Amino acid sequence: MEKKIGFIGLGNMATAIMGGLLGKQMVSPENVIGFDKLPQAVQKAKDYYKITAVSNEAAVAEAADVLFLAVKPNVLQEVLAKISSAVRPETIVISIAAGKTIAFIEDGLGRKDVKLIRCMPNTPALVLEGCTGVCPNSMVSEEDLAGALELLRAFGTANVVPEKLMDVVVGVSGSSPAYVFMFIEAMADAAVAAGMPRAQAYQFSAQAVLGSAKLLLETGKHPGELKDMVCSPGGTTIEAVKVLEEMGFRAAVMDAVEACIEKSKNI
Repeated sequence: MEKKIGFIGLGNMATAIMGGLLGKQMVSPENVIGFDKLPQAVQKAKDYYKITAVSNEAAVAEAADVLFLAVKPNVLQEVLAKISSAVRPETIVISIAAGKTIAFIEDGLGRKDVKLIRCMPNTPALVLEGCTGVCPNSMVSEEDLAGALELLRAFGTANVVPEKLMDVVVGVSGSSPAYVFMFIEAMADAAVAAGMPRAQAYQFSAQAVLGSAKLLLETGKHPGELKDMVCSPGGTTIEAVKVLEEMGFRAAVMDAVEACIEKSKNI
């Protein structure tokens, strides 16, 4: 029998996950249940994905075999209180709330018998290229974890990390699409300043980032080696690299990621 997948929260990340699961036919629309406080979010999920909408959080928790908590960190505690008695012991609960620990969620539920997985996806999940850090609690069996990873890999990659590294996941992948978009925008701005039409500048910049990332992942080469492959002696690229080094490019990125990690720890 096909499992029922529940979503509390039907925002962008929830619908990205939903789209991946439905697109890869890992679940049928009639077995997806959802709730959101915003009527427009509910209507969008019903219209686009044909899911079953219910009237409250507890109704989702009662029905779901796998329950995604896809709400903002600042409302998670309120949601946990509402679903505490509704979550069945066999249900796998997957939280995507940034900065909220397994202990926080267990305390919020007021129980330790819940199969709980804390994870941190990122927005490229919207195009099935997400990157998700995954951390289970002690109630999650190897079989449970394997099933959860299969679901999470429907919209990108998913890898298990110890909980002490979950804030690092936030800094290096959860929030990093914003840094990459800023980089793409800056490169495009420079191209526009040099006379290229903006739409074309975005296309060139974005494709360069996409291709570079794919080259790194598929070759397994060190990023420094790949950089050196582009830097001909006395050429244009090494001149650009020199400017980036003079401006503290790497240090700025490291500082930004470190600031993000510290913020995640203190949410």
